[in-house]
Amino acid sequence: MDAAVERYRPPGLAVGIIVDGEVVFTATRGELAAGGGQPVDRDTLFQIASNSKAMTAAVLARLVDQGKLAWTDPVVRHLPDFRMYDDWVTREMQVRDLLIHNSGLGAGAGDLMLWPGPNRFSRQDVIHGLRHLKPVYSFRSRYAYDNTLYIVAGEVAAAAGGAPFDRLLRRELFEPLGLRRCQAGRWLRDEVGNIAQPHAGGADGHRVARADPEIVEDPPMLAAGGIRCSLDDMLRWAAMWLQPERHGLDAGGRPFLSATQREEAWKTHMPMPLTTRMREWDNSHFSAYGYGWRLTDVDGTWKVSHTGTLSGMYSSLTLLPEKGVGIVILANGEMDELRTVLGQVLVKRFTRPADATLTVAHYAGLLAATAPAAANAATAADAGPRKPALASDAQVPTGRYRDPWFGEVALCPNGEGIEFRALKSPRLAGALHYSGERLLVDWHDPGVDAEAWVHFDQRDDGTRMTLAKVDPAADFSYDYEDLAFERTGDCDAP
Repeated sequence: MDAAVERYRPPGLAVGIIVDGEVVFTATRGELAAGGGQPVDRDTLFQIASNSKAMTAAVLARLVDQGKLAWTDPVVRHLPDFRMYDDWVTREMQVRDLLIHNSGLGAGAGDLMLWPGPNRFSRQDVIHGLRHLKPVYSFRSRYAYDNTLYIVAGEVAAAAGGAPFDRLLRRELFEPLGLRRCQAGRWLRDEVGNIAQPHAGGADGHRVARADPEIVEDPPMLAAGGIRCSLDDMLRWAAMWLQPERHGLDAGGRPFLSATQREEAWKTHMPMPLTTRMREWDNSHFSAYGYGWRLTDVDGTWKVSHTGTLSGMYSSLTLLPEKGVGIVILANGEMDELRTVLGQVLVKRFTRPADATLTVAHYAGLLAATAPAAANAATAADAGPRKPALASDAQVPTGRYRDPWFGEVALCPNGEGIEFRALKSPRLAGALHYSGERLLVDWHDPGVDAEAWVHFDQRDDGTRMTLAKVDPAADFSYDYEDLAFERTGDCDAP
């Protein structure tokens, strides 16, 4: 822990380990907000991001146990207005398919309705937009990570459970398991208190990015990545999975989940790619997705885990069921490397305890060895010198444009330049620039860290605009490539 903090200097960090049902280690470092003087502790709320997915799956599993739905139910049985791009897929999509990333959509398809937040998309907007997202693979043919279908899963749960999804989370998950600090839905910042804020910047310059407002609204992405929990909450959650007979009972002594549904959550429902790093670092032989969990093997033992990533918030939950071990890492900064390195070292304490060489420095060195290649790739993707596109440039077809799922944008003069502004995603606003002969959008918000190429296709039947990531390796949630804008009017149109 100290070695990781010294090397990466996170603004705030909370780590806990549970073994055989007992918390054997906790440590917290840093502050809720850099320079604010309020320390992180075991009750500090962190955004757990995609670790929310296993909680969504658990709520659905509870409803299956209660006979309110079945994993093989068609989604349209619970949400009659649900549509995918293909009518056959719409009919065949089952509740279980919503959880295992097999829809045929590309990775991150539709994420621009969720990210960057906050924005003005509702859950209904997200679900309606799915019918316009074209698949890139055959249904159920391969794994491609998505968030939008988890939002559908949350609404299926709400329909079957007879309550909004945030209330279901409290009723079916937080209260039975005593997750007393976890938050979902709409809540008041000052009433809840002790909340880690997301940070941008590096080790010597962390700054709070998009601090929580007084009223924290119910995020559309709640079921996919919108839950907040403390370190103690996450350790209780881990203990339920590792020792259900002891920690998986509600106040009335009833099992939180049946043995059948616990087994179902950790089955291999969808094969995943086995990466070179997994083979070389962990001697892994398989990789798969369960219901909200990633499954693999490490040094001959079973590993069940997930990570969570939002801008300025990183989480990790790792379970080694055969060893009774659970490891939680929560950070409120851009801490991808810290999460990887510290998580790896802690796992190895249980899978290869005799190997004293597997330290923070060791794994940081392995990552550093790949840094030159990554830096070269980033340099190659850099758009290079640029100059502003001028409002007087007749080559730029300014006006109002519309994409069927993302909605309207304005590409209009702003002073001497040209501004791109998305109606429902206010943080996607930036100035149009030339890089050589190509056009790109340079976003105003530094937290939007993936610039977009802009291309126009002027035809007899109208003007079309498409976008693409300047850096092809940028986060897949910037799914610019799924956008297909058509010009709908002039900038002075109402």
